[in-house]
Amino acid sequence: MYKAKAIVPIVLKVLLGLIFIASAILKIVDMDRFEIYIYSYHFFSLNFSFLVARAAIILELVLGIGLVSNISHKLFWWGSMAMLVGYTLLLIYALIIGRTDNCHCFGDFLQFDPKQSLIKNGILILLFLLIYRVKEWKTPYRWLILCLAVVASTIGVFVASPPDNYTPAYAPEQNLQIELFNEMLDEAPLDSLHLKEGKQIICFFSTGCEYCQMAARKLSLMQQFYGFPADRITYVFMGSEEGITKFYERSESAHYREVLYPDVVRLLKSVNGNLPVIVLLEDGAVVHEYGFRNMKEEEIKTYMH
Repeated sequence: MYKAKAIVPIVLKVLLGLIFIASAILKIVDMDRFEIYIYSYHFFSLNFSFLVARAAIILELVLGIGLVSNISHKLFWWGSMAMLVGYTLLLIYALIIGRTDNCHCFGDFLQFDPKQSLIKNGILILLFLLIYRVKEWKTPYRWLILCLAVVASTIGVFVASPPDNYTPAYAPEQNLQIELFNEMLDEAPLDSLHLKEGKQIICFFSTGCEYCQMAARKLSLMQQFYGFPADRITYVFMGSEEGITKFYERSESAHYREVLYPDVVRLLKSVNGNLPVIVLLEDGAVVHEYGFRNMKEEEIKTYMH
């Protein structure tokens, strides 16, 4: 009976550690959306949000490994409680400002809105209170294990998902076929929009493209944060009317001027077969061009003001 009483809290502790590890791995799988979720609060710039997202995942991985290994019990117990309290405060803030979207605590695999996630955190905090007095396993190598967990988690996260705009592989590439692009602007259905007048942002999206949806979300957040004119943004879609409706639902983008381009082959030729493509245009001249990975917040903000 005594052994059972001693073993149950340790088993519970290991299970809690595995939950933390699973949560971290699912965030890595859903990294792009998790980054945008961090950015959507506008506590940090887009570039810094990439690093904050990875730091949160690394912390979760290290805490999970520490809990499973049952070393330095008080350190990992207090660290886990601090993280849960921090996330709980963020969720309370999310409720206050009226957010109902997925909190990404388990990536896109298990979707919880802020209310559901608060209940989950409350349960986890109660479970952690039950393991407060667990006896840790004494080992002379516990600090080495901790250091290895931090180093391995950090390297693993950055190798599995290098941050955009910090990696040479994501340097801007020229996708736009300028001559064909200009012809399209001068012909129906784009000619009536006067896109060669002043500063414009023209986005080429496929309605079913996940990266197009996330690019639209990023741009929409920038427009809301910095207040540049919404009537200067045009979405040029490849797809269907029904697809456009689903695109807005999935991307959570604000609605901007939109065009369903009828010639799919021509649209794809104009962007060299790559989507999304976001073009910053001033009086008909291409100023900047981006894909999903290399969108530059400061550059776009400066251009539109």
